[in-house]
Amino acid sequence: MKRTHTHRRLGILFGFGLLLSSAACPGPQVKPGGSDAAPKAEAVSSLEARSGSGASGDASFVQEGDTVKVIVSIKGATPGEHGLHIHEKGDCSAADAASAGPHFNPHKMDHGGLEQGPRHAGDLGNITVGTDGTGKLEAVLKGISVTPGDSSVVGRAIVLHEKPDDLRTQPSGNSGARIGCGVISAK
Repeated sequence: MKRTHTHRRLGILFGFGLLLSSAACPGPQVKPGGSDAAPKAEAVSSLEARSGSGASGDASFVQEGDTVKVIVSIKGATPGEHGLHIHEKGDCSAADAASAGPHFNPHKMDHGGLEQGPRHAGDLGNITVGTDGTGKLEAVLKGISVTPGDSSVVGRAIVLHEKPDDLRTQPSGNSGARIGCGVISAK
């Protein structure tokens, strides 16, 4: 009987030792969904009306690897095409959004559109607004990031313009007044 009692104690001590060692040295970490992919970096913005317009909206930026998915939703804008750009400064304080500065252009490229090159990193082309005053743009871009660095959109502004971007006039596409503006911040 004494021998069984000793084996039980040794078993308990051995089990306790395994428990302590596994807590001190955890195994591989598994992320939800079973994937061990890197986490996504995200940023968001809320556009507010400028230059006497009624336009507003939301934008999201999700980085995965070397691309950023941009989704912009607009409401209260006039129907038609409107230029959409990321601007250098995260400052929408001016009534006409001039405080946002020029287009974001860290690579010193010419102005252009999404489907052509070269283009500013901040050139998002045009967003189409329907008769109900709403529009949506979705794009996957290279040349910008959400993580810290020269190409980061965080701390900059996204600006909606009154007219279509002609995708060629330098340096801004001749897209008219800035009718919506929002500062981009990390999520």
